[in-house]
Amino acid sequence: MSMNRKLCDHISFAGDLKQPAEYVCEACVKHGGNWVHLRTCQTCGVTLCCDDSPGRHMTAHNRETGHPVIISAEPGEKWIYCYVDHLFSDYV
Repeated sequence: MSMNRKLCDHISFAGDLKQPAEYVCEACVKHGGNWVHLRTCQTCGVTLCCDDSPGRHMTAHNRETGHPVIISAEPGEKWIYCYVDHLFSDYV
């Protein structure tokens, strides 16, 4: 993973990036909701919706589990984010 700025420890130790298994919010599918954009947790690999979505499932997942790092699951987007350090960066 190549980053364009200083990394926090959470991102540095994320390892190989987990990509979404499916392009769906697993929680929205379960509850019949809709999503805007998707994010993939880099600790457990779950793909959930962003804060622009009604369910805000990825942020809820972070609060419930403490899993700190996500990537965008949107095609063509290459960014990573750490909830703990509020660090956002592109990756190649």
